[in-house]
Amino acid sequence: MSDTTIRRVQARSVWDSRARPAVEVEVELDGGALGRAIAPAGASRGRHEAVDLRDGGSAFGGFGVERAVANVNGEVAPRLAGLDASKQQELDQILIELDGTPDKSRLGGNATVATSMAALKASAQASDLPLWRYLAGDATPRIPVPEIQIFGGGAHAGRRVDIQDFLIMAPNADSFRHALQMTAEVYLQAGTLMQESGRLAGTADEGGWWPNFDSNEQALEMLVRAIESAKLVPGEDVWVSLDVAASEFFVDGRYRLGLEERELESAELIEMLVRWTRDYPILSIEDPVAEDDGEGMRLMMERIGSHVQIIGDDFLVTNAERVRRAIESGAGNAVLLKVNQAGSVSETRAAQLAAANAGWGTVVSARSGETEDVTIAHLAVGWDAGQFKVGSIARGERTAKWNEMLRIEEALGADAVYAGQGALPIRGARR
Repeated sequence: MSDTTIRRVQARSVWDSRARPAVEVEVELDGGALGRAIAPAGASRGRHEAVDLRDGGSAFGGFGVERAVANVNGEVAPRLAGLDASKQQELDQILIELDGTPDKSRLGGNATVATSMAALKASAQASDLPLWRYLAGDATPRIPVPEIQIFGGGAHAGRRVDIQDFLIMAPNADSFRHALQMTAEVYLQAGTLMQESGRLAGTADEGGWWPNFDSNEQALEMLVRAIESAKLVPGEDVWVSLDVAASEFFVDGRYRLGLEERELESAELIEMLVRWTRDYPILSIEDPVAEDDGEGMRLMMERIGSHVQIIGDDFLVTNAERVRRAIESGAGNAVLLKVNQAGSVSETRAAQLAAANAGWGTVVSARSGETEDVTIAHLAVGWDAGQFKVGSIARGERTAKWNEMLRIEEALGADAVYAGQGALPIRGARR
């Protein structure tokens, strides 16, 4: 028997950062290697993404995962026993066929993705290589540009503001470590400014400050002030990135900005965002329109796609076919990659390759419900994704991933290359 033959698969229920149960899976190989992974969970979910299987009922608000755990231990484990864990695509295809639904709803996307990641990690351990190196092979990968939340909004912060994430990026930093240092300074200054102005309401799901603003644009103004207070130059040292998550406030064909008590047509929302890119140093905008508004995505590209990254998240749901259709129609220039959105490692990789081969930006991302699992840090490096989005620079489930990236950068030593502006699918950032 091969050292990479699967001996045992075992699932259990553990906890995520929102005090909700999560599926953890262990895959043990005949050679003794062990891979362990935990499925993350999102608050804002695309209608077309893989579905977590939850227990329903009153316990844990219906978010229990005992059925998903039972599916792994009862169906998946005996089916995978004796298979070669190093054949990732074949293993993932078995999971897809065993589930038998287009959205992983029978076994649960949380069951399949935890199993898929655990098998990958076991195979890497069997090769006696860190996961990022196992994935990269002989290539020298880049360390990705971090995209880090300063203010949380939308579904991540009780909808205090409509825009889901106000983030920053430092593509001109000298290194990943340098980018984090600048981010920490901005984060601390933002907290101080919020407290002094009486607008600090705690922290959001992903560790960013939970704001109390009078308008969405006021958050942009405060973010620029925080960058300047950190003695950094907006639009040079540090740029702004937005996750609009527009599907979350798209109701009956219109965009309802609850904070400002007004409704917008798609063209009006786009015009507002375009104006913001003129008034503020915005480098990247994610999901500027609702998940099925392909025409809106195309219009965003026509207006500002030459100098602003336009990311599809709910619009693309880490699906290679949806990415290919978007490329053909010119609806965006970057894709957000979430392994649990696809439901397996191989499907996530297929979406990333479809985008990268077309010159699109690729951003490996965490979810709002996270754990200490750091698998995605290794995916971002091993796949040379170029960009990495985890949430804020606070809270352990976030810093676990940032810190893992620091270790990878250190392990690369003199060979470490920070992706910087080269990770962005635009001709060059401008103010």
